[in-house]
Amino acid sequence: MKIPEILLIESEHKPGNLARILTVIGDYGLTVEHLTMVHREGGKTVWEVTLEMDAEADRAVFDQIEALPHAKVLGRSDRVFNRHAGGKIHTVSRVNIESQQVLRDIYTPGVARVCLAIQDDPSRAYDWTNVGHTVAIVTNGTAILGLGNIGALAGLPVMEGKAALFAAFADLTGVPILLDSTDPQEVINTVKAIAPSFGGIQLEDIAAPECFEIEKALVESLDIPVLHDDQHGTAVVTLAALINACGRVGRRPEDSVVGQIGLGAAGIGIVRLLQEFGMKQVMGADLDPDALARLESMGGQPSTLDEIMAKADVVVSTTGVKGLIRPEMVREGQVILALSNPDPEIEPADAIRAGAAFAADGKGINNVLGFPGLFRGALDARVKRFDDAMLLAAARTLANLAGEHDLVPDPLNRKVHDAVAAAVAAVAITT
Repeated sequence: MKIPEILLIESEHKPGNLARILTVIGDYGLTVEHLTMVHREGGKTVWEVTLEMDAEADRAVFDQIEALPHAKVLGRSDRVFNRHAGGKIHTVSRVNIESQQVLRDIYTPGVARVCLAIQDDPSRAYDWTNVGHTVAIVTNGTAILGLGNIGALAGLPVMEGKAALFAAFADLTGVPILLDSTDPQEVINTVKAIAPSFGGIQLEDIAAPECFEIEKALVESLDIPVLHDDQHGTAVVTLAALINACGRVGRRPEDSVVGQIGLGAAGIGIVRLLQEFGMKQVMGADLDPDALARLESMGGQPSTLDEIMAKADVVVSTTGVKGLIRPEMVREGQVILALSNPDPEIEPADAIRAGAAFAADGKGINNVLGFPGLFRGALDARVKRFDDAMLLAAARTLANLAGEHDLVPDPLNRKVHDAVAAAVAAVAITT
């Protein structure tokens, strides 16, 4: 499995030395994801180089760098671990507790007045507590970020990351909730029991098919918005990319044949939203007969990998199987969205070389563009649930905000998330 590896490489500070190091990396077939100078001293420079690589299978590249006359691999950087040290989130007070008066107002005895007011009218909790700005990020760790069933605790860094993104892009408080259970009913009961603490529930990295049962039960039983991000957040961003990709090749999305390879949580969510958007012919492939039956019940066309690659104008893949799509399977002019992380089913560059009109992977088509604005909009509108009109509004907004040569906009642009939130809230209030 390829993951980001951050290497520290020392070279003599002379013309061409860095270029020689980068040439070795490129000749080995690796891509530099990030490059920065750490420090320079005594005529030597230490570079921090981020590569997507298999730390064991690709170790030979270290020897090739060491073989250069003026280069040395010092080791690995701890930058990623340093960013996670102590966790990525913490709770702070919005009130400066600087006097006895403030203390008595926010705690006892003053807080009793607010408690009683909420008892009389529970909806006022949105005015006088943080509940309307707080989202539970719930996982049982059964389908973590391309890593699989690694357990809830091992998935906590992902949940903290989601919380950090909520704070940065939507001014929302995300609270990781780890459930040590694979029993769907136990997960449902636990989330229902804690729901009064939150304005919304984001289900995260829960494996299919249990995720469908869990989400359905919570949507039906809770009066706050519930969203399984792996399904619907992924679907929103995928639809935005698909709209633009079809536009770039002069094809109407509604008239395109779409093939979805992999019918887990993400795949089913994508199929469902594409159909709501108006896609008339959606093919789907999966090794699980139950997944194919679910697709057929939705009006999709059960197919095989080979059939999709032969017939589909747009191919979306969410299988988690590295290299599943071979270059020779790509047809001239196809749009290929290979969205599995950390390793796509086919590298975008390979798909383009094989004839694809457009190709992208899960690093660019990422649901970070969706969930912050979706929840911000839903909570601003104070709606009880998400509906398809809200999801479609988010997708269209993202498509419209993409640059001329991009399929989706820059996720670091806060204005993008604000625009998604505004569009979602406007539709939510209307519907």
